[in-house]
Amino acid sequence: MTRVDFYILPDMGAEAAMRFACRLSLKALQNQLDVHVHVQDAPTATAVDALMWDYPQHRFLPHQVIDEDNQTSTSPIHVGFNEPLLQAGLLINLATEIPSFFGRFDRVAEIVVGENREQGRDRYKYYQARGFPLHHHELNDWEH
Repeated sequence: MTRVDFYILPDMGAEAAMRFACRLSLKALQNQLDVHVHVQDAPTATAVDALMWDYPQHRFLPHQVIDEDNQTSTSPIHVGFNEPLLQAGLLINLATEIPSFFGRFDRVAEIVVGENREQGRDRYKYYQARGFPLHHHELNDWEH
């Protein structure tokens, strides 16, 4: 069954969630997991793509943006707003909704920042009502 981890950051904006997604992606790579970073739209995919070139600082994360025109990749990290081809690994959800395909992944990471706390509570209730194993991580000072 898919494990769902909620990462609660003290930060307020979506930019922090994207930076944390990069850190999670790096950790997943170190654990030899494939990653799909699910985003809301093309501009967000572009922003995550730009971060992955040099965040954490001086670290390139091998990734590829997946869209309607490009559905295949040999990169261990995919960034996209459509349903991915990956069937396992880690799904990092940065979109506003829970994607219908989340159950295909071994793990789901939900990143909660100040501006989406209420949405995070609703997601927690959704997964809890369906019996998924939930884990809660309050993170302070996560960028140090």
